Amino acid sequence: MDDDVRTALEAERRRAAERLARLRGDFDEVVAASRDTNADDEHDPEGATIAFERSQIDTLVRQARDRLAEIDAALERLAAGRHGRCEVCGQPIPAERLEVRPSARTCVGCA
Repeated sequence: MDDDVRTALEAERRRAAERLARLRGDFDEVVAASRDTNADDEHDPEGATIAFERSQIDTLVRQARDRLAEIDAALERLAAGRHGRCEVCGQPIPAERLEVRPSARTCVGCA
């Protein structure tokens, strides 16, 4: 059972790390593009500004980092033998919930 959970968490971690790498690349591209232009970002009549795009990607980068931290915490709980227990009520987290979200910290009732 633990091996299956570890495999699922490691696969999820790889996907999250790949997403984070892509988002960082996108962010770097937007920053580089803004250096190559003398557009007035604040008064762009076209609508979306470079600052808005940068902010949007930055938010997605933060979410991806948070997701990686969740997965790493789940791997730590697994190693410590605490994975699968609700951190609020202490009851076992149903297997169905862990199948869908192996990094879950709480049961459905406490979520």
